[in-house]
Amino acid sequence: MNILLIGSGGREHALAFALKASPLCTRLIAAPGNPGIAEAATCVALDPADQDAVVALCRAEAIDFVVIGPEAPLVAGLADRLEAEGIATFGPSAAAARLEGSKGFTKDLCARYGIPTAAYGRFSDRAAAEAYVRSHGAPIVIKADGLAAGKGVTVAMTLDEALAAVAECFAGTFGAAGAEVVVEEFLVGEEASFFALADGAFALPLASAQDHKRAFDGDRGPNTGGMGAYSPAPVMTEAMTERVMAEIIRPTVAAMAAMGAPFRGVLFAGLMITESGPKLIEYNVRFGDPETQVLMLRLDADLVALLKAARDGTLASATCRWRDEAAMTVVMAARGYPGAYAKGSAIGGVAAASALPGVKVFHAGTALKDGRLVAAGGRGLNVSARGATVAEARARAYAAVAAIDWPDGFCRTDIGHAALAREAAAAR
Repeated sequence: MNILLIGSGGREHALAFALKASPLCTRLIAAPGNPGIAEAATCVALDPADQDAVVALCRAEAIDFVVIGPEAPLVAGLADRLEAEGIATFGPSAAAARLEGSKGFTKDLCARYGIPTAAYGRFSDRAAAEAYVRSHGAPIVIKADGLAAGKGVTVAMTLDEALAAVAECFAGTFGAAGAEVVVEEFLVGEEASFFALADGAFALPLASAQDHKRAFDGDRGPNTGGMGAYSPAPVMTEAMTERVMAEIIRPTVAAMAAMGAPFRGVLFAGLMITESGPKLIEYNVRFGDPETQVLMLRLDADLVALLKAARDGTLASATCRWRDEAAMTVVMAARGYPGAYAKGSAIGGVAAASALPGVKVFHAGTALKDGRLVAAGGRGLNVSARGATVAEARARAYAAVAAIDWPDGFCRTDIGHAALAREAAAAR
C-alpha cells in the first residue's frame, strides 16, 4: 500500500524506518520529512497544519494509509478530516486527542473514572492558582493545560519557583496553552513511559522505556523534550505492566468510549511508579520522542499491520513481538537548547557513526544547506543503538556520538544511569 507519514522529527524518522520495513509498504511518502527520513521515503514539502494540502497530496499520490506522527495535527482534527474524505488514517480523533490537548480534561477523566493519578487543581485565574500553591506548599508541579511542545511543565522544589511558574503561564509564555493551569501533587517514585495501541474498544500493550527530561547530567537543568531514552524500563515488570493495563489503560479506553470519543491510536502513558503502585502523570496520544527511536529498534513485528489493526478495530487478534535486547538513544542538541540556540551549524560524521555495529542515527532537527547537513532545530540527532544489555547498547551509542563531528552540539553523558546501576547490582 502507499503510505503517507506526517511529521519531520526524530520520532518520524524512527517510524519511517519501521514502516519501510513492512512487506505491506509499497511506497512511503513523508510530509514534510527531513534528510534522514529521505533515506527511506519520498519527502514532500508541506505544512501538516494545512489540511486541504494534506488531502490533495493523498489524492495525487493515491495514498492508502496515513500515519500521523506529531500531536498538533491530531489535536487540530487532521485524522477526522482524512477519515471524512475516505482516507484510512492512524491517529485519534480531535475529541479523543483531548487526552493530550488538555491536561485538565485528562485529570477530570481520571477523577471521574477512578484512574490513579496525582491530586490536582485546575485554574483559569492566576490569583486562585497562587492561593492553591501557597496552601499546598512545595514541592509541587505546575503545568500549562494545552500543548506546549514538550515544555510548559515545572517541577517546582520551592514555593518561589512554583509561583514564578504560575506567573509564566498566565503571562502568555506558552500562548493559549497556558490560559489554564493545572497544579499537581508532587509524586515520589520512578518514572516510566508505557505504550499501548487501542482500537476504540481493545487495548494491546506494546513496550516500555525511560526518558531523561532534564537537559544536563545528573538530571539537572531545565526540562526538555527529552535528552535520551532506553528500553525496556526495568521497573515495568510483567506484573507492573498488567497493573498499568488493568488500572490505567483499559479504564481510559472504556471511559473514552463511554464519552462518545472512542480512542483509536497509540496511548503513551507517562507514569510514576510509587510505593502504592502506578500513577498516571499524563497522556500523550502519539508515539513518544525520543522513546519511539528505541521502541522501533526493538520491534520485531510488522508496524503497518499493527497500526492498521488499531485503525480497523481488529487489535484483539493482533500480536506484537519484541527483540530480547536493550536499546538506547542519546539526543544530540544545539548548544543553548532548550533555551535560545543558533541554527545552521554544520554536522559531520553521521555516515561513519551509522556504520558502527548495532547503531542507527535518527535525524530530528536537521536540514541540507548547499549539500551539507546542518542543524535546523534544538534537538538535532538521536544517536541510537541496540545491545544484549543496556551497558552494551550504551557503549555502542556513545561510540557513535564520538564519531559525530558537531562542535556546536552537546549531549548528556549519563543516559541510562539507573538501568546501568541495576545491571551492575544484579551482576554482583
